[in-house]
Amino acid sequence: MLGAGQGVKEVTIRKLDVIPAWGKILAGRRPLLSIEITRECPLRCPGCYAYELGHLGAAGPLRQLRDLKGQALIDGVLQLVRRLRPLHLSIVGGEPLVRYRELNVLLPQLGKLGIEVQLVTSAVRPIPAGWRVFPHLHLAVSVDGLQPEHDRRRAPATYDRILKHIAGHHVIVHCTITRQLLRSPTYLDDFAGFWSGRPEVRKIWFSLFTPQEGGCSEERLTRDDRLRAVAALAKVREKFRKVDVPDGVLAGYLCPPSSPSECIFAQTTTCFSADLATVISPCQFGGHPVCSECGCMASAGLASIGRYKLAGLVPVADLLSLSKKIGERFGHAA
Repeated sequence: MLGAGQGVKEVTIRKLDVIPAWGKILAGRRPLLSIEITRECPLRCPGCYAYELGHLGAAGPLRQLRDLKGQALIDGVLQLVRRLRPLHLSIVGGEPLVRYRELNVLLPQLGKLGIEVQLVTSAVRPIPAGWRVFPHLHLAVSVDGLQPEHDRRRAPATYDRILKHIAGHHVIVHCTITRQLLRSPTYLDDFAGFWSGRPEVRKIWFSLFTPQEGGCSEERLTRDDRLRAVAALAKVREKFRKVDVPDGVLAGYLCPPSSPSECIFAQTTTCFSADLATVISPCQFGGHPVCSECGCMASAGLASIGRYKLAGLVPVADLLSLSKKIGERFGHAA
């Protein structure tokens, strides 16, 4: 899914989470975990990072990877979580709802373990009603623009299906801004206006398309496109209170980390693919992302936290970097 890869497939660390995250890093552990829970997806979205040929490197394309089902998947995820002990878990795919039966078992157990879970979906199939009672579950629904563009790109996960399948839930709508969405000066306003009016939607997130090295897709933003997108988002959030794109995130879009080693999200997240053994690197995008054009919302948000100075003196990023070195040398990394 294009939307899944563009940043909010992550529950980001809030300022209140910095201390427990710091403790994890000092112990040689990464506080964030992301799992591609299945290789399967009924969609064929243009620009989807997960199905790029180089996404998993030498492990080969995602659709050819051996994935798990049933009790083997349940046991495998719980073993991974108990071993790595993350604060937050992002469940992505593929399409996670393909494994809704296993998730019916996993989600309450993850809640008992005290783990916040973000699940990113296209809402191509019904979201189980029983999931409404899980306070630790955050549903993010990927929507690629207004209905004509979205339905053309993401069928069978059409607007009609999404609206039907999110009924009764409280979801975050996530849109990845591609070059096509900037052709009209009112496009983002129209998008935010439509989804702000839906009672099921509690937040609207925007990320920017992140290309791979050598990529020349029509989704790719130019520098001018990026400037226009950030300026438009700054105005849109003033009109629609559900649009959640803080100043720090907008600043991060204009000045992304220069490399994975400078990216707090990449350095604090472990990403596994659908066999629960293949590690995705250098970050969730896999392959060779163009860091200078990164539009990952989590990366931008964590960068803003990294710029926050504890006691007005020491940037959190510097402290996390030092703590990571200490943890790798003296901690007990899994």
